[in-house]
Amino acid sequence: MLKKLKNHWTVQELVVIGVFAAAAKVLTMFVALAGGGMNPVTLLLKNVIFTTLFVVMLFKVRKTGTMLLFSAVTMLVSMMYMGAGVASLPAMIAAALLGEFFIFAAGGPGKPWAPVIGVAVYDLAFRVVSVFISWLVMRENPALVFMVMPIIGIGYLGALIGLFSGVKAVKELRHAGIVRN
Repeated sequence: MLKKLKNHWTVQELVVIGVFAAAAKVLTMFVALAGGGMNPVTLLLKNVIFTTLFVVMLFKVRKTGTMLLFSAVTMLVSMMYMGAGVASLPAMIAAALLGEFFIFAAGGPGKPWAPVIGVAVYDLAFRVVSVFISWLVMRENPALVFMVMPIIGIGYLGALIGLFSGVKAVKELRHAGIVRN
C-alpha cells in the first residue's frame, strides 16, 4: 500500500498540479484586482477562469486524489498571497472529498465526464459548506444568509460556464498534443 502511494503521482504530474493551482489563484486574483474589486462581472469571470483551469488540470492528471491535492496547494498559495483563507480550509477539503467521491462514483478519473462531474460537485459543495460554516460560526440570522445567495448564484454560474469552457479547452489541447487522454 505504501509503495502504491509513493509512486502514485510522477514528478511531472506534481509539477502540473502545482503550476495549475498557482496559476488559477494568481489569475483569479488578477481578475479581481483588475476589475476593481468583487463586482458581478469579475466574480463571474474569476469563477470561469478557476473552473476552466481546474477541469483542464483534472483531464491532464487523471488520478485519484488529484482534486484533493489541487485544493491543498490552492489553499497554500492563497495563504501565502493573502495571509488568510484558513477559514475556508474545512469547506475546501470537504468539497474536494465529495468531488473525489463523485469522480469515483462516475467510474473513476479515467472516464470521459468524471472530471467535469467532480468539479461541478466540488464548486457547489464548496459554496454550500462555506455558507453553512459561516452561519454556524457567526450564528447569523437566516435572512442574512439568504442575502448572500445571489452572490453565490453568480459565482456558480461562472463555474458552470467554466465547465463548458474547460471541456472546450481540453479538446483544443488534445489537438495540440498537450492533453493525451
